[in-house]
Amino acid sequence: MPSENRVDLQIKHCVAYVRLNRTDKRNAIDMTMFKAVADTIKTLRKNRGIRAVIVSGEGEDFCSGLDVKSVMKNNKNPFKLLFKLNPWGSNLAQQVSVGWQQIPVPVIMVIHGRCWGGGLQIALGGDVRISTPDASLSIMEGRWGLIPDMGGTLALRTLGRMDLTKELAMTAAVIDATAAQQAGWVTHISEDPMAQAEALATTISQQSPDAVAAVKKLYNRSWQGSSGWVLLRESWYQLRILLGKNFRTKVHNQTHDEDNQRTFQARKKW
Repeated sequence: MPSENRVDLQIKHCVAYVRLNRTDKRNAIDMTMFKAVADTIKTLRKNRGIRAVIVSGEGEDFCSGLDVKSVMKNNKNPFKLLFKLNPWGSNLAQQVSVGWQQIPVPVIMVIHGRCWGGGLQIALGGDVRISTPDASLSIMEGRWGLIPDMGGTLALRTLGRMDLTKELAMTAAVIDATAAQQAGWVTHISEDPMAQAEALATTISQQSPDAVAAVKKLYNRSWQGSSGWVLLRESWYQLRILLGKNFRTKVHNQTHDEDNQRTFQARKKW
């Protein structure tokens, strides 16, 4: 797909592969890419046939951050990114991060090379982040006299310590994958993160899609807040699952597998 399309979307075996595709600029985010990522998220939200999403970057880097020069060519662009009708909702800049949580399937980020600034904000929007050992990550907005304002704060407040996150944001320090994992930004480090992401997507795809979607929604809404709401959501979501077709199918298949396993073990004894 030509680089001007910014995002490449392919669906294979119920897994959506999203690739940031602006290799000539190290996948730096310009206005076109902001819109392309947001449109891709909208498309995936409506797709009930997918079971997982894997997001990666073409070329040498996952995403080197905001293309400040390109965005600032038009003085209206910053306001287009920040504008929102609902003050409690997300604007275009934030949607490329928080929007992944609106997709009712796991979103796995595959990180390599640079994952800086806006690129890290995009990655933080996923459910799981798998990185190569030599990747570098940074909350880099401070280098431009800016604050990180693309929605990644929602993830950071549950992933890492506040003092360390403040230090990394205030200094715009670049850290490696090991330090990023210690900071809570990276879930796994792998020599082949795409292979590990695909294996994880396959495993999750074998579970009930209703249960997977409910787990994601339950934890997103309940990781912080009152214990009463947590208990209420657990009960309500479970009731909805129990009444669904996918639960009955899963129980039937699981029972069949366990019966076969017991038969196999009995035969081994004889």
